[in-house]
Amino acid sequence: MEIRGSLPPEPAALARQQPYEGVWRFTAPAVDVSVPQARHAVRDLLRRQRVPAHEDLVQGLLLIVSELVTNAVRHAALLSPQVAVEMAIGAEWIRVSVEDNHPYRPRALETDCGQTGGRGLLLVREITEEAGGVCDVEQTANGGKIVWAALPLAPLPGITSPRRAP
Repeated sequence: MEIRGSLPPEPAALARQQPYEGVWRFTAPAVDVSVPQARHAVRDLLRRQRVPAHEDLVQGLLLIVSELVTNAVRHAALLSPQVAVEMAIGAEWIRVSVEDNHPYRPRALETDCGQTGGRGLLLVREITEEAGGVCDVEQTANGGKIVWAALPLAPLPGITSPRRAP
């Protein structure tokens, strides 16, 4: 058995780990059909692992996945024929990231009401912040980027879904 990078966790740490915790990564071609496939793969993973996420969180997470994969397909496919989607699920957080090999660092744009596109990252930022999470863009060692969002599994006190507001 080969151990790389670190010592194995202490038995007490293993006892505290939730059965749904882990990291899953899959790749897909940078084409339109990959968007719903990525969304379905994430939804199926959450169900299969029995992640205790409330429905609003799941719907927000699926929308984030759709927006991030759509951006990679639309804006990075020329230099990145594959995109990678990674789900990291911890005891208290879910982190989704989409990686491509295009060097351009996207930013959330404020667009005028007459435009039909260009709001994807703005939407990702708003969903993430409303849930009490964080999102960012990181450069990769090979010159590409990873766009990610991390959301808390449990709703933060005082945050209610607009669908449940009186």
